[in-house]
Amino acid sequence: MPVHVVEGVVQHYDWGDTEFIPKLLGLPGRGKPWAELWLGTHPNGPTTLADGTPLADVAGSLPYLLKILSAARPLSMQCHPDVDQARDGFERGIYADAHAKPELLVALTEFEALCGLRPSEQVLDEDGSAVLVAAVRKHGVAGSFEQIYRGTLDAAEIVKPFVGSSDPRASLIDQLVDRNDFVSAAASLLLNHVVLAPGEALHLTAGNVHAYLRGSGVELMGASDNVIRAGMTTKHVDVEELLRIFDRNPLHSPVMDVTDGRYPLPEAGVVLVRLEPGDTHHAVGHELVVALDGTTLYLSPGTQIYADSVTYVVTPT
Repeated sequence: MPVHVVEGVVQHYDWGDTEFIPKLLGLPGRGKPWAELWLGTHPNGPTTLADGTPLADVAGSLPYLLKILSAARPLSMQCHPDVDQARDGFERGIYADAHAKPELLVALTEFEALCGLRPSEQVLDEDGSAVLVAAVRKHGVAGSFEQIYRGTLDAAEIVKPFVGSSDPRASLIDQLVDRNDFVSAAASLLLNHVVLAPGEALHLTAGNVHAYLRGSGVELMGASDNVIRAGMTTKHVDVEELLRIFDRNPLHSPVMDVTDGRYPLPEAGVVLVRLEPGDTHHAVGHELVVALDGTTLYLSPGTQIYADSVTYVVTPT
């Protein structure tokens, strides 16, 4: 079966890095922010074959979207709906489509992120902010997160001990305070702060409150553009909707347990497979490929490829 070279769509969002994606693709960056490279059939960034044929014409509508993401500064505080919430929200006109957006991210460089609510015992064991500790003791982590965004807790007082400190989270807090976003700075203290090494990954289920802070990675998600933001952004925010759908359960282990180069996204029925140079892969479905030498491919069922560099393939589970 033929191997099809494809051309993705670059999104130049203002938080994007100026170097990683253009270097990957062998293109001049021209000083612009290259935030994301989209590979898939989503209408907001449809991939084409090398001759300009839309990928959807040969692969149909793919249920997933593959991206390279590269952030020079923090993205929004956000979460995504589940299937029922997406359908309901789409009917009410507040979601872009009627689909869930589960996602995972595999770090290609050191990658910093906020991911999911922290267990309450971690917050209570800290010496950082007496105001925050008292709130969590009384209202729990989810309740305190909600009260921060509703303005019933003093966000500026919560973050005061962290401003300019040696705490690993201080850099983000300082950035947010400089932007007068004390609310998101305070809320960030209730989320798991993780720094991924290359190859480590996050799995973001429906309702997981998160924010990518810096770094580059491969992202795999359901074919949806449903994002609900609460802060850390110049884009539209909907605090009430985020507080309605966010997952109030603590996330004890935000980093995926991966040992075999397979990163499953069961909600979308696919898995991201890492190939090492020299590995062989046989496609069993309509599969997309991105390699770290800049190669981007579509594989029809039955296609075989040999990896020349570290390569990521989306294949059905």
